[in-house]
Amino acid sequence: MDTGSRVDTGGTRSLLMCGVLAGPIYLAAGIAQGLLRDGFDFERHPLSVLANGPGGWVQTANFVVTGLLVVAAALGFQRVLRGTSRATGLFLGALGVGMLLGAVFPADPMDGFPVGTPLGPPTSMSTVGLVHFAAGGLGFIALGVSALVASRAMSRRGERALARLSLLSGVIILLGFFAGMALPSSSPVLGIWIAVVVGFAWLALMSRRLAATTA
Repeated sequence: MDTGSRVDTGGTRSLLMCGVLAGPIYLAAGIAQGLLRDGFDFERHPLSVLANGPGGWVQTANFVVTGLLVVAAALGFQRVLRGTSRATGLFLGALGVGMLLGAVFPADPMDGFPVGTPLGPPTSMSTVGLVHFAAGGLGFIALGVSALVASRAMSRRGERALARLSLLSGVIILLGFFAGMALPSSSPVLGIWIAVVVGFAWLALMSRRLAATTA
């Protein structure tokens, strides 16, 4: 292998390792804020609302950092999964863009958070909040589709176990958003949590495996 190839391989692996880091960073920062900030309830509030109130800049920065890491990972996917399989990276990149938009357009306060916000579901949604909701929803739907497309790509590469894992992850991510919205009480938030955790876990495993294959 010549020097140029070694540099390219190293750069690709670095991009893919961003996918390994994205989920742990996003969840660790979000959970830490949720534990420290008054009024936040993991059963009622998505992490998005942490961008409101004093200290909200931390969650905004969390969206930016995670979004950039996901975009970097998507570029790594594009390099490794050539041809028609590049759709996996394109859909993954849409998640990163959605998170960056989520940083620019924060979620509306809701259900008692920040402290002083009326309890209960919001009676209306601002334009900024609507853009955030749309960007986040479409982003994670794209993540689910990315996992489904990756299932076929991994099958063609002979990675049967990863193909099955990708298929299952994609289905769970999409059900987490769509089925959760149809259920009462705190179920929509629970669905979002499931989609986020499963989605980032899949991204980490997929990124790590692809990084290993670039050696």
